[in-house]
Amino acid sequence: MIKALSLGAAMLVASASPSLAHLNPAEHGSFAAGLSHPMLGADHILAMVAVGIWAFQMGGRGLVGVPLAFVGCMALGFGLALSGVALPFVEPAILASVVALGLLVACAVKLPAIVGAVVVGAFALFHGHAHGGEIGGATAFAYGAGFVAATALLHGAGLGAGLLAEKLFLERAAMASAVVRGAGGLTVAAGLGLMIA
Repeated sequence: MIKALSLGAAMLVASASPSLAHLNPAEHGSFAAGLSHPMLGADHILAMVAVGIWAFQMGGRGLVGVPLAFVGCMALGFGLALSGVALPFVEPAILASVVALGLLVACAVKLPAIVGAVVVGAFALFHGHAHGGEIGGATAFAYGAGFVAATALLHGAGLGAGLLAEKLFLERAAMASAVVRGAGGLTVAAGLGLMIA
């Protein structure tokens, strides 16, 4: 069990990074600024990796449908921000998404793919709105394409983490599940830590 928790902690630490200043679009280009934006905030990284892990746990249609729903609704939230449509409590909703998605992973919640897509889609609106609110001088299409690509990569990292745990514990499915669920528990802890920081 200690080995499983250690691996879960290592997966979480590898997926998170400290929050840093965002790239200047004038210096690095709008696509690079968009690509870096989700990668420079622990809240975005934790939530998006958790979506990938949860999609792995759901399997079936959820494997692709849940990450696609997140990306699509995130793009919608981005469009709302660019259109001047305000959403209430954007930052608290993003932090809540880290905790909620971590709980879904930690509890290995199995939902129909369409329900899972709605759950992650609701959170994705706030993530996309935040990206739109911090566009600065970037070109909307290139910036949007950048953060969509980054989000897909982070979802892929979550899916990959689930597959890696499954492969490492090929003969011990319960241990693989414990590792993945442990990563969810650590995500919850990290989300709570971000809330009080």
